[in-house]
Amino acid sequence: MNHSIKHLFHIDAKKSEVFNALTTIDGLSKWWTKETTGDSNIGGIIKFRFAENGGPDMKVVELQSNEFVKWECVESPHGWANHTFTFTLDDNDDKTRVRFSHDGWDDNDDFYAICSFSWVRYMESLRQLCQSGKGEAFGSEYHRK
Repeated sequence: MNHSIKHLFHIDAKKSEVFNALTTIDGLSKWWTKETTGDSNIGGIIKFRFAENGGPDMKVVELQSNEFVKWECVESPHGWANHTFTFTLDDNDDKTRVRFSHDGWDDNDDFYAICSFSWVRYMESLRQLCQSGKGEAFGSEYHRK
């Protein structure tokens, strides 16, 4: 059976601002992990690192300006290889509605639960970045507290 982590939430910011946070190395490094490098264009590889825990390498599979982002994990020390990650953006009540999905899980186990919880934290960091200009990325001042 294939399981997915899904989150739906609203950000009080324009779709273009949210899209920028999801599709630039600078934006990604402000809400997910400060240790973000690579090529954020279609076909490029983005490397996300979480200090000694390492992190995933994501291939940018699809970008639809201000609407859709899709990555495929091509390498991961944590079993995410071949998982896909999508962000779908649309307007709702003068806000940007974000639908996030992390697909490809074989098991709905403890690690799945840990990752689901962590994604909530990072989705809130994305929201804070877009609404206030300050995210809570791994390695940031807030994250160390």
